[in-house]
Amino acid sequence: MNIEQIVTEWNKDSKIDETELGMESAKIPSIHNKYLKIFMGERVALKKIYAKKKKTERILLEYYLGELDKDELQELGRDQFFKKLLKNEVQLYIESDDMFIDITLELAMQQEKVDYLESIIKSLNNRGFQIKSAIDWNKFVTGG
Repeated sequence: MNIEQIVTEWNKDSKIDETELGMESAKIPSIHNKYLKIFMGERVALKKIYAKKKKTERILLEYYLGELDKDELQELGRDQFFKKLLKNEVQLYIESDDMFIDITLELAMQQEKVDYLESIIKSLNNRGFQIKSAIDWNKFVTGG
């Protein structure tokens, strides 16, 4: 699920019908379950991307140190790297490599999704209190 789909779903689910507060209160567990399932799936995806980033970093380290054999280079789709780098230069080359940048951006985007879903779940945890406050306010306004 991409971030836009999550935002669209939350825009629909976040609205509280103030005329049906009892129904809204009853829907909380169902909505919470929906977003918890999405959250768990996206968090697993985040961990997979993190592992992929670590593997990519190791492969690029070996590449820039000239330690990959012909088969590994072919699998990577690159030619042998011939420039001799100092140990302190290798990390700079890795971090500026397009392959590493792509995985870093993918990881950042996934982290944003997980953070957004986490904030939705926190909001849902407080929804019961918000509905109770709305009910109390309605009682006060109507003189009940």
